[in-house]
Amino acid sequence: MSKKIVYLPDDIPAVGKEILKEAGLQVIVGTSSDKAVMMSEGAAANAVLIGTQPFDAEIMDAMPNLQVIARNGVGYDAVDVAAATQRGIQVVNTPTALSGSVAETAITELLAISKNLYQDSKALHDGHWNYRKNHLGRDLEGKTVGILGFGRIGHQVAAKLQGFGVKIIAVDPSSRPTEGVELVDRDTLFKTADYVMVHLPAIPATEHSIGKREFTMMKDDAYLINMARGSILVEDDLVAALQTGQIAGAALDVFEHEPLPVSDPLVQLENVLLTPHIASNTVETKQRMAVDAAHDIVKVLHGDDPNFPVNQI
Repeated sequence: MSKKIVYLPDDIPAVGKEILKEAGLQVIVGTSSDKAVMMSEGAAANAVLIGTQPFDAEIMDAMPNLQVIARNGVGYDAVDVAAATQRGIQVVNTPTALSGSVAETAITELLAISKNLYQDSKALHDGHWNYRKNHLGRDLEGKTVGILGFGRIGHQVAAKLQGFGVKIIAVDPSSRPTEGVELVDRDTLFKTADYVMVHLPAIPATEHSIGKREFTMMKDDAYLINMARGSILVEDDLVAALQTGQIAGAALDVFEHEPLPVSDPLVQLENVLLTPHIASNTVETKQRMAVDAAHDIVKVLHGDDPNFPVNQI
């Protein structure tokens, strides 16, 4: 009997592949996450493990043996879950593997924009030592940090911020009170936070949910940090708010269109820190995601229930 095939459009850490192979599965590492390439290379796949690339019904139909789509990460907005469910394909993700890493990166970017680290470093490399004199940083202590979306990552952010001497407020209708965190309504968060940290899921209700109205409510010395999904922001409104000084600055790790073109207006702004979707881009997180995804692929292909199902089959 031939082995079931697990197709990896992008390679994963060896620990994940070993789990798959030890379970008697054949692993095929692809050459590209391009749609046409995936449809060709993965035609015989029983399982696929993907990153952030779109995975739609057309791709699923090109893989008639497909039983499970594993998403390396938390968000699954790039997967047509409804189409997968209609075809009896299980969708899984790795929601617990990257919370700590994303929280660390979020706080790193918060500190970086507070201290103006990127621009000061760039100025030094450009030979402008005295740039710092007219571009002072700000202390985090005594400030209010607002966490919009208080799930796994939001809780980790709050826990890691406890030692910085900040007031932490959060918005999440389904969250329970947490020691050291004040739950507030959405408008209060935007009006009072010195730093607005976005950790919302990418779902229809959150798409373009932060725009001109929210930026108008924010203080003119406040910062926005988005580590969730670019689609949550109205990017044109954000650019306008940054250009006019309506808000002090932003740190963005995600964008509506990725990769972000160097011609994008955001790239031309001095009061932003831009990073290329690196929130969970660590050795340890990549290994944890590979392990969790591999275990769920094995479970589904062996007829068992997965640990982290996205849909119900």
